[in-house]
Amino acid sequence: MLCTTTSPLNSFGSPWPDLNDGLFYSDAVSTTSDSGLTLIHFYSSKYKNSAPLQGWLQRIHNGQITIDGEVVKEPKAILRDGMELVYHRLPWREPDAPYLLQVLYEDDDMIALNKPAGLQVLPGGLFQQRTVLMQLQWRASKGSSSLETQGSHPVPVHRLGRGTSGILLCAKTKVAKTSLAAFFAEGTSLIGDSSNTNMEQSKRRKISKIYRALVNGILKQDKIIIKQPIGTMRYPGVAKGLYVASASGKPALSKVEVLERDSQLNQTLVQVEIESGRPHQIRIHLSFIGHPLLGDPLYDVGGQPMCFDSEHEDESFAEDGGYERPAKPVPGDCGYYLHAHQLVLSHPTTNEQVIKITASLPPILRTQAETEELM
Repeated sequence: MLCTTTSPLNSFGSPWPDLNDGLFYSDAVSTTSDSGLTLIHFYSSKYKNSAPLQGWLQRIHNGQITIDGEVVKEPKAILRDGMELVYHRLPWREPDAPYLLQVLYEDDDMIALNKPAGLQVLPGGLFQQRTVLMQLQWRASKGSSSLETQGSHPVPVHRLGRGTSGILLCAKTKVAKTSLAAFFAEGTSLIGDSSNTNMEQSKRRKISKIYRALVNGILKQDKIIIKQPIGTMRYPGVAKGLYVASASGKPALSKVEVLERDSQLNQTLVQVEIESGRPHQIRIHLSFIGHPLLGDPLYDVGGQPMCFDSEHEDESFAEDGGYERPAKPVPGDCGYYLHAHQLVLSHPTTNEQVIKITASLPPILRTQAETEELM
């Protein structure tokens, strides 16, 4: 049984407050590693990616850290086993972000959204409130469906980059979450299994994702299969490392098909089907073959960042004590043109229904024929 959805069912979203609620981070002092350390040593060593030494000193002097419920402003206070530490990150104004989300498909198990470019999916970095997850939580708290009033809290089961628009799948039950996560994981794991032919892999996959992208330059081949592995490298402003094309990385596979070439503007409109789900895979793969996404501020030819040189350690800090925003581009920066256009999957709980979801294309990612059809 095939279910196809092409038009949004409805939209939802609440405007962002000027300031978020801030955050509270709790720690317990353990005998083995933390007992006997000073307060400043504990935070500046354990959370050095959050702020430089002087930034942590400012936070302590500002009364943002408590020990067993009491504010402590002495950086050299000695920690003892069993103490409870809490750091209060003060409320801040997050960068501008859209908030409206279109519902493309919804049933008792899952919801598919059309995410706008510029909206982050999950909390991270400067974006702790202005996320898809927060809008889903606000929607659930309003009891917009009978299931949600019973305590269901939809959560995204995969990610789209902040600058990427299009289909985002979210689970509304634990069973659906487990199944959908398995669908995505299975697709990625099959890429590393050389014993399977492409035909066998296609039959086994329970989810298929097709994107639209606009790239620099003119692709000569009509169809390209990219199998470049993706790994990480050290990069300023990205604590866990930047994902890049790497011979020692994990297997990844993208199928690229040219839809339209524009010689005058020196750009190509492509369709990309990804059979694995590595972070920033499409951006990395297309730049690896010499055609970075148009407007991508980060990835350059070869699937590497535009800036290779290692930034010297910057001990300056922002008003809240944290590091200043990196001078170099980071993965969350927007400006490129990438859209999750179509998704086909087996239903996560029944497996009997095949669902095809389509998110309408931004004008810049339409072919000339598609544009004329809408006139």
